[in-house]
Amino acid sequence: MPSIAPMPELGEATVPLTSFIRPVHRHYFSGRPERPNYRLRRYDFSGTPAVMPLVRAFLDTCAANRSTDYRYLFTLLGSELANNAIRHSLSGQPGGCYTLLVHRHRDGLHLTCRDRGGVRRDDTHLEPAPHGLKLAAESGRGLAMVDAFASDWGDNGRADFRSVWFRLAFDLTGSQWETGSTDA
Repeated sequence: MPSIAPMPELGEATVPLTSFIRPVHRHYFSGRPERPNYRLRRYDFSGTPAVMPLVRAFLDTCAANRSTDYRYLFTLLGSELANNAIRHSLSGQPGGCYTLLVHRHRDGLHLTCRDRGGVRRDDTHLEPAPHGLKLAAESGRGLAMVDAFASDWGDNGRADFRSVWFRLAFDLTGSQWETGSTDA
């Protein structure tokens, strides 16, 4: 049996994140409200944590014409859904991807994260960890934050190709963000 040469160690390469953005979509990541009247923005992201700065830039730009608190909260909650897609679905496997869709409505923004599912086998709706907002919680904080700070949220309940969404009202109605009530 012939011996197999060991695989040489691969070096690291730095690639500008802008190389992942199609030219027609550059305005999605500018951080400026140059197109504030959009109705829908959709972008497919690679299922790797390395592109999370792009995810945050996308989310921040979608809320660019809103207050600083609103932009922060929308970006925070959207990042949680994206991280969950990477961590808890096949979207985080090599070659995986997930899609973020932002719908602008008269009273707020609606974000949907569609991932490849596949980790869970049973069709059930997601539920936040009961003590996810406690300071001592080591996990389960993501959906607990979405539950507390989004105006409304839910999922399609499917184990394969899961869609998780939240709505954040422009006036933060239904959110505990300004009340300070997190039961911590």
